[in-house]
Amino acid sequence: MNYRHSFHAGNSADVVKHSLLIALVRALQEKPGALTLIDTHSGCGLYDLQGDQAQRTGEATQGVLRAFADRNPLLDDYRAAVQAVNDGADQGAAPRLYPGSPRFLEQLLRPQDALILNEKHPEDARALRAVMRGTSAAIHERDAYELWLALLPTRTPRGVVVVDPPYEQTDERARITATLAAAHRKWAHGVTAIWYPLKDRQTHVLWKEKLRRLGIPKFLSVEHWLYDSEQPGIYNGAGLFFVNPPYAFTQGLPPLLEALRAALAQDGHGGEMTVDWLSR
Repeated sequence: MNYRHSFHAGNSADVVKHSLLIALVRALQEKPGALTLIDTHSGCGLYDLQGDQAQRTGEATQGVLRAFADRNPLLDDYRAAVQAVNDGADQGAAPRLYPGSPRFLEQLLRPQDALILNEKHPEDARALRAVMRGTSAAIHERDAYELWLALLPTRTPRGVVVVDPPYEQTDERARITATLAAAHRKWAHGVTAIWYPLKDRQTHVLWKEKLRRLGIPKFLSVEHWLYDSEQPGIYNGAGLFFVNPPYAFTQGLPPLLEALRAALAQDGHGGEMTVDWLSR
């Protein structure tokens, strides 16, 4: 199998992102009604942590391997989801494979829930279909932003859209902003999670202000800054925007974020976890 784009698989951003997505879906599942989970940028679904690409960066040692070495029970669901794709590995052993968001989401499905995945890149889409074979997931090969709007409102009363682009295009943030505004007009009560890297504080501050001006209520930002001061030109951390996060999720954030900060601490310093409401 071709595990593409595994340079950064299992890094600290993945640990935070997937831990928060698990917590988000679990909070929504406190109600019995069916959920539709939509992943707009699915990738290939599974990544080799011992392949040449991943070994070259070694980022998993600062992410998933730290989470596995930590015993905080608040990270049990995350560790179990990673363990599940490493069949045959000893419990607690360092994982060889890392699940992408499709595999995390698929493990959370209840019988009444549905999972819709999308990957535009043909090679990654083929790998994704192989990884998800035998599951109930529907897989598309469409423009992510066109699909995002086309599938709203979801067929089930409730749903979650996960937007996790690579940010390789210069207009990525502009497309997210425009699509989010249109999506909110179609599906005002829906839940959306948008992942983003933190590389330049000023660029990010300007983007957040544009998003704030959309006037979308219940708009939350959670960020993990790796450094106390900005390191220009390099990766400084990552964050997630949440639209309409459920109360159970926001109430559980403080202890979960502290568990993640402690687990991902480097040289005794775990960076900064921030929670900011763009609007409430």
